[in-house]
Amino acid sequence: MDNFDFVEMKVPARAEYVGVVRLSVSGVASRLGFSYEAIEDLKVAISEAITNAVEHAYSGGDAGEVTIGFGVYEDRLEVMVADHGGSFDLNKIKGGIGPYEGSEPVEDLQEGGFGLFLIDALMDKVEIKNDYGVIVLMTKYLNEAEVGVDDDQISTTR
Repeated sequence: MDNFDFVEMKVPARAEYVGVVRLSVSGVASRLGFSYEAIEDLKVAISEAITNAVEHAYSGGDAGEVTIGFGVYEDRLEVMVADHGGSFDLNKIKGGIGPYEGSEPVEDLQEGGFGLFLIDALMDKVEIKNDYGVIVLMTKYLNEAEVGVDDDQISTTR
């Protein structure tokens, strides 16, 4: 396993905090050396993931929290968005996460799914775990060359 920094944030599950997280991902990604376009893609993808969590996880009126984790590697940024307030057990999440299949019926995805199509288009790899709430794990590689030929945008955990 390569070395990485892990940054975790918890924000109230309210739309006005999406901008705070967008600024954070922008700061982390620019420190890593991502291009302007890649940072814009990351900001849109993370906004979609948080908006999905806010809209669907807490529709009962109980606000709750959204947890965001950044795995900062030399060659990539992994972003996790969970629609519940618990801390991430990274090994557990990565062990049990599955690929997002574009063919899955939208209604099978707890958060509604439309944002997922956009996230999938913007990120290099998207994985979903939804046994306890929904966790979206998105990966963006620093250099597009890092994305292997068979490593389509949607793939299983290595």
